[in-house]
Amino acid sequence: MAAPNYGYEKRQKELAKKKKKEEKLRDKANRKLGPSSEGLMPGDPETDVASLERDAPIAPVLPTKNG
Repeated sequence: MAAPNYGYEKRQKELAKKKKKEEKLRDKANRKLGPSSEGLMPGDPETDVASLERDAPIAPVLPTKNG
């Protein structure tokens, strides 16, 4: 019986780990480019309609003549 080739197994694990990391980075970059076509992201203040209804817009404070 042949001896196990641990170097080959280790290399395969490293390649799988590298591939998974690259996929995660690519997915993250795609999410940054724009919202997904699946719909609104829950909890995102820019796209969450419920949070827009709950939080009224704040009027900017303008300086007055008295200070």
